[in-house]
Order: sequence, then C-alpha cells, then structure tokens
Amino acid sequence: MAFQTEFSFDLPKGFVDEEGNLHKKGRMRLATAADEILPMRDPRVQQNPSYLTIIMLARVITKLGDLPGIDTKTIESLFTTDLAFLQNFYQRINELENPNLKTQCPKCDHSFEVPLDFLELSREA
Repeated sequence: MAFQTEFSFDLPKGFVDEEGNLHKKGRMRLATAADEILPMRDPRVQQNPSYLTIIMLARVITKLGDLPGIDTKTIESLFTTDLAFLQNFYQRINELENPNLKTQCPKCDHSFEVPLDFLELSREA
C-alpha cells in the first residue's frame, strides 16, 4: 500500500463562488514543515495570529470543486462551519502517528508489536 499524501473531503455547506456555483468536494495534502513555518513571516499573521489558519489551509487544499486554484480569499469566504470542518480535517490527517516496534518475548518467543511513543520517551529523559 502506497503512502497517502492527499485526502478527499466533502464540505458540510460548501463554497459559493462569484457566479453562485457551489463547490463541496475537495482534496487536502499533508502539511510540510514549510506550510507551518513560512506563514509566520506573513504580516497578516503577525498582526492577527488567527490568520495563520487561513494561510495554512490555502497552502494545503489542492482542489475545491471546479475552482482553478485556492487562495486566502477563497478560505476567507468559507462559511464558519466549513472553516471549522477543514481545521479539524487538517488536524486529523496531520496527526502524529506513533510507530510500532516489532519485538519478541524472550521466554515464549511470541512475536508482537508495541507502540513506540517518542513524546512519552522524551518526558522520561
């Protein structure tokens, strides 16, 4: 199975463009470090930290209906329900997944996987 970097979504309400067309189906890619770091330099984010969400979503949404492109004006024009949905979707697809460590019981030779939590390990150090 290939590593998935783009995910489909359906907006609860949908984006209405200038011609009155409704766009509900879209795609979002996984965020990169640059997607989270570079917007911090934007003056709009420095004036209003809440604007970070707008810029980040504009960077990671790759498709929305038949729109030729997604920019901050598109994200600003979303209904609040759809904005909240996309924020949640972003969190879900970019959530840190802990890897599993394959190991074997030294007594019975039973093989099994144990979740490896790097965050927990760093707290113990």
